[in-house]
Amino acid sequence: MTLNSFDEWSTLKEVVVGSAANYTSHERELSFDLFFHDNIAGDNSTRSEWYYPRLSVSEAGTGDTGQDGARRGRVPIKQRYVDELVEDLEGIAGALTDLGVTVHRPMDLDAGTSEVRTPAWSASVVPPLNIRDNTLILGDEIIETPPMIRSRYFETQFLTPVFQRYFAQGARWTVMPRPLMTDASFDLDYARESTVGGPTEPIGTPSPSPYDVGIEMMFDGAQVLRLGRDLVVNVSTAHHALACDWLERHVGDRFRIHRVHRLSDSHIDSMVLALRPGTLLVRSEAVADKLPEALRGWDRIVAPAPETDNFPRYEDEDLVLTSPFIDLNVLSADPETVLVNEACPELARTLEKHRFTVVPVRHRHRRLFGGGFHCFTLDTVREGGPEDYLG
Repeated sequence: MTLNSFDEWSTLKEVVVGSAANYTSHERELSFDLFFHDNIAGDNSTRSEWYYPRLSVSEAGTGDTGQDGARRGRVPIKQRYVDELVEDLEGIAGALTDLGVTVHRPMDLDAGTSEVRTPAWSASVVPPLNIRDNTLILGDEIIETPPMIRSRYFETQFLTPVFQRYFAQGARWTVMPRPLMTDASFDLDYARESTVGGPTEPIGTPSPSPYDVGIEMMFDGAQVLRLGRDLVVNVSTAHHALACDWLERHVGDRFRIHRVHRLSDSHIDSMVLALRPGTLLVRSEAVADKLPEALRGWDRIVAPAPETDNFPRYEDEDLVLTSPFIDLNVLSADPETVLVNEACPELARTLEKHRFTVVPVRHRHRRLFGGGFHCFTLDTVREGGPEDYLG
């Protein structure tokens, strides 16, 4: 089928489900620590002090450093977690297939590919797991977005065979400007302002690079809530704002863009999802205060507080990357049917009370790998079009 995806809820026909093959470690460096700053420092305060991201940049030439002089370190992931994640991804793909959805998969990361290098830096490589992040599907257009984490810089290349098929069928295919991504490329104000003492270090002065060009656009597709012809875009940093400027100039004749400011540190789907026209799933009622006025009149289902028993217990060396509210990250198969983590029965019951059909699917280690069902999938064909839901 031809590429067609305008919203988050209309009947799903085709989808890409991510891959976790050969996921071995997280690389701790500036871009990683900035990206996960809020979730770790704000939502996991019971962890011991040494655990938290250390957002200062070391002096060049000290410790384990990359080309930019920033301290780097890989945090290994236990193989059993990866094996179980691979099993759960197969379960997600199977559940979607059972619902009549055609499932595509990206290329797997080859075990021999451990690092990538640009003129400005080098980084480890992670597999194409959270594929919602670096691609934005707007109607009949694929837009590859400029990544915010160095280890994911070339992630969309694993999706090339899928994108080529849609292009051959008539889809547009666009790549947003790629950042040089030196230390100076990052807007550090957000993390500096949200660091209020405690175990997270203040951010030091970025290490200089001959490739510095100042703040650059960086942006994830998961910062966009798609509502037919309307796009709600979360902007929390200067590089998000630059990317939103680009998006307005590129699609402004086809879509209305509504900026919301600092709804979260980056992804909007950790705070609000549209389950069908007129109904939102939200993390809290406070979310509504930052939404566009036209959306504030929609019905809101507030996700119940997660139970501690919903999550596996991890050891101190296991790097937890998400808020306990990660299971809000559901995937709609149609306006009445929602895939929900089977480990979150409170959310399932809440949705059933609102007359949704819940499809329970296993996903154990979402907090270690930074994503839920919405993050792990990229819906490429839905039945909906560019309807006007906001008026």
